[in-house]
Amino acid sequence: MHIRFKKLIESAQPPFKASPDAAGYDLVAISKDWDEKYACWVFGTGLALEIPIGYVGLLFPRSSVFKTTHILANCVGVIDADYRGEVKIFFRNLKNNCLEYNIGERVAQLIILPIPQVDYIETEEISETKRGIGGYGSTGNKIVEI
Repeated sequence: MHIRFKKLIESAQPPFKASPDAAGYDLVAISKDWDEKYACWVFGTGLALEIPIGYVGLLFPRSSVFKTTHILANCVGVIDADYRGEVKIFFRNLKNNCLEYNIGERVAQLIILPIPQVDYIETEEISETKRGIGGYGSTGNKIVEI
């Protein structure tokens, strides 16, 4: 698969894998701005991507995020196939005066996944399962007989 990208700023770095078998492509911050309105850091990558139709780009924090007090502001960033703006990563800080990411560092990882086209069909009944309507924590550690 080929993903076309455009450098919006000359210093932008293309997405890259840190190891051959890595799932995600690392993204490097080339800018860092504080968004007062939403109380978060906005890291710019200087890149615009052309995600193919039928796919999505998902932005996840890198595993190194545990060394900081950052959390991804929207849990997982979604880059739709029709978006052509700069890829940005939004982080909230859990504490003041803490270790955080800076310009020039890898701040997120990009994973491209296929997205099936889905038709939702309204119905009066849906099939039953052993779990049924059990929600959060309902499966626990108990063994379910099949």
